Amino acid sequence: MTGAAAVLALLAERGQSLAAAESLTGGLVAAELTSVPGASKVFRGSVTAYATTLKRDVLGVDGVLLAERGAVDPQVASQMAAGVRDVMGADWALATTGVAGPDPQDGQPVGTVYVAVAGPAGAGKVAALRLNGDRGEIRRESVRSVLELLLEELRENARAQDTEQNGGN
Repeated sequence: MTGAAAVLALLAERGQSLAAAESLTGGLVAAELTSVPGASKVFRGSVTAYATTLKRDVLGVDGVLLAERGAVDPQVASQMAAGVRDVMGADWALATTGVAGPDPQDGQPVGTVYVAVAGPAGAGKVAALRLNGDRGEIRRESVRSVLELLLEELRENARAQDTEQNGGN
């Protein structure tokens, strides 16, 4: 089972929804998710905010943060995920931002990528990646990595809920 299929299956079991905010991946996360039959039961949609102004204006990323650090930043990834979760009315969201190349961006070298997940009640996680390869490889690995991060968060969330339901034991 692919990462996308596993994510969608877990979310479907729980009756939860998913949205995505993408920059360097340019819609590849959404394409990967929608390649799975039945994705529409879970996947609400995505925003490809390639331009920095869209990260601010559509996803609600802090304009001062963008001005000071640029779009390739862990806090930007986190705010992108939280923003698209809110905009799309989803339970869970993920985000990708980084430098696929061929040139550095915002003072960051090619292969610098941040992927983020935002869950219910503000739960979230960001992973910093340092990827090698050409533009296509970096983008594909970013997709794989953000889906894996979401899968980990969903599994942790399920364990936490099981512990709560069992009286903390």
